[in-house]
Amino acid sequence: MTATTYRVTGMTCEHCARAVSAELTAVPGVSAVQVDLVPGGASAVTVTSGAPLAADAVAAALDEAGGYQLLDGTPGPDAAQGPRRSLPVR
Repeated sequence: MTATTYRVTGMTCEHCARAVSAELTAVPGVSAVQVDLVPGGASAVTVTSGAPLAADAVAAALDEAGGYQLLDGTPGPDAAQGPRRSLPVR
């Protein structure tokens, strides 16, 4: 198993986090998704999978979820962007 944290922009609420989680969970090989929501900032989305995922597969799932953008592959959100809410999704 591998866990990778992506920085994602565009999420503002728990509905956004659920949409992102649902789309990423549908990617083959993904076993878990956790969203640390930073409304209006760069949220941390941790994806656990059997093997590393291609960045374009992650970006496509984010786009399908609602046009959210993959900021880069760097772990963690920008802490200066505000409060976070951790939303584990199964």
